[in-house]
Amino acid sequence: MRAKDRAAAKRRIDHLTGELNRHSRLYYVYDRPEISDAEYDRLSRELEALEAEWPELGRPDSPTRRVGPPPAEGFAPAPHRVPMLSLENAMDETEMRAFDERVRRILGSDAPVAYAGEPKLDGAGVELVYESGQLAAGATRGDGRVGEDVTANLRLALTIPVVLADKGPKPPRRVSVRGEVILPIAAFERLNVERAARGQEAFANPRNAAAGSLRQLHDVDQGRLRSLEFRAYAIGEGVPAGVRTQMQILATLRGWGFVVSPESELCADVDKAIAYHARMLKRRDDLPIESDGTVFKVDRLDLQAELGELPRSPRWAIAYKFPAQQETTIVEDIDVQVGRTGALTPVAKLRPVRVGGVTVSSASLHNQDELDRKDVRVGDTVLVQRAGDVIPQIVLVVKEKRPHGTRRFHLPSKCPVCDAPVVRLDGEAVTRCTNLDCPAQLKNNVLHMASRGALDVDGLGEKLVDQLVDRGLVKRVSDVFTFDVDTLTGLDRMGEKSAANLVAALERARETTLPRFLLALGIGHVGETVADLLARHFRDLDPLMHASIAEIDAVPGIGGTIAESVERFFADPRNSAEVKRLRHLGVRWPKGLPAPPREGPLVGKTFVLTGTLRSMSRDEAKARIESAGGRVAGSVSKKTDYVVAGEEPGSKLAKGRELGITVLDEKGFEALLFGSPAA
Repeated sequence: MRAKDRAAAKRRIDHLTGELNRHSRLYYVYDRPEISDAEYDRLSRELEALEAEWPELGRPDSPTRRVGPPPAEGFAPAPHRVPMLSLENAMDETEMRAFDERVRRILGSDAPVAYAGEPKLDGAGVELVYESGQLAAGATRGDGRVGEDVTANLRLALTIPVVLADKGPKPPRRVSVRGEVILPIAAFERLNVERAARGQEAFANPRNAAAGSLRQLHDVDQGRLRSLEFRAYAIGEGVPAGVRTQMQILATLRGWGFVVSPESELCADVDKAIAYHARMLKRRDDLPIESDGTVFKVDRLDLQAELGELPRSPRWAIAYKFPAQQETTIVEDIDVQVGRTGALTPVAKLRPVRVGGVTVSSASLHNQDELDRKDVRVGDTVLVQRAGDVIPQIVLVVKEKRPHGTRRFHLPSKCPVCDAPVVRLDGEAVTRCTNLDCPAQLKNNVLHMASRGALDVDGLGEKLVDQLVDRGLVKRVSDVFTFDVDTLTGLDRMGEKSAANLVAALERARETTLPRFLLALGIGHVGETVADLLARHFRDLDPLMHASIAEIDAVPGIGGTIAESVERFFADPRNSAEVKRLRHLGVRWPKGLPAPPREGPLVGKTFVLTGTLRSMSRDEAKARIESAGGRVAGSVSKKTDYVVAGEEPGSKLAKGRELGITVLDEKGFEALLFGSPAA
């Protein structure tokens, strides 16, 4: 029996070794991953467990014995005088505590050990060698002992100092600095937009885009290289005298002119380290860079030396991984859904897979252009991620695993709900059903009209709307204002009291405001902010209904796309008739909305708010801006004048910095409100 077990273990070890080496080269050398990081980690841990049980079966080329792939052809080899080792992983709190216990056991001490905590950077490991303070060479990590000489490409990265600054301890004659080359998220998104415009395949993630940029031999993309950010975190050779801790190393690197992760923090013991990891996990989606975990290093360098190193990793450091945000799965079908505005949206039905702790079974493909760009087909193996840790999306198709005989998917020529023709207008990416009375549109339009930001009809929920439309009681949105108690009584879960409550709610909803009414109409591209801008400018509905595209476009904060959408909506006789009927049924609002202030310290200025302000709520900040003549937008663009950043700001802050927009903290914002110039 033992012989059979040994034979099975050998077959599995051989298979895993070959597959992991193949996937490693696909990932690091060719930038074409076929499996997710999480799947690679699972296979690697399985191989480690088998090799631990059967050490005599471990192969010389096992990936557990090396850090990364060997140098790629075309680059000169660059030996590392001090090996660039990999890190052992901890996947949960239990494994993190086991690491701490192992450290204290080797040190022979029960006293708490202090750790330097840093974000685990998701990029490409690099070593920079400086001689007499000047950059002499740069190399990739490679297999940990020999990397690739990529000096020429690294010199184009703007965050790599060519000459070391002279703050802090003086650098030795020769010093090697270790760190990670990363591509900030804002730059990654910008590059993918540019690649899509050129008809090129999008990068799978910032790490592949960063690593691939270093391996460019011909037709070098200088723009991508200049977008890279190098974050330093270690000194391989040349630690200055007097530097005794990892935190002092980070301070020294910062003084020499390197970017050092500002999130780094000293943790007094393992409990503080675990708390730091939890905070970083919470901030993960708000960081301007990709991070897939935290790194903890024993802070004292003398203790690091005492702990020593294994062939592949140091005993004094560990990478505590975040839950995976990307996984591979199979597209089992593609459905077409019809939304409130008639938009046809293709949705990939996926073989259920756990991503970031949540089971994902579907992902929107948005429109035909997105379908064509990614070429997603039924039967494809795809890489899936949860964007912002919430919305599932397909990152790329693993075309090497595509089954034979698959076909491109095209949206139908007729609506899948009502069988009416569909149309795609010039300049739009969306394909729409032409039937305004389409049940799918009608249900969503009624729900939208009844939503809290619009007419706020309490009790008009999804199940009731389904009944009303399916039974023919609602054939257009305005029909809801014709209901009486007798009509509603008898519907499922609708007794006389519930019916009376809904009729009363509809009566209250008749008394509204012009911005709410405009939002309730469901005009394309008109959200709360746009509805408010239109209402304040035109001050009543009739002037807006008869306005031209040019007149609407002239409203501050309204662009051509919105203006065209609004004009087209009111020009449609069916929509204008619906507006007339709603007014006839008693929907009304006060006339003469106050015009925007023409004076004030913020007139003509556009703000974007991000994070939490201590002194006021988001609504209060918006009201103060508007009362001073400014306006608040929901997203950052070139038209934004200020980004107001409170505590724990989101990605809007990174976007604002990328565009060079003035960023205000809370004190700066308050100073501006009271008429002081922004710093």
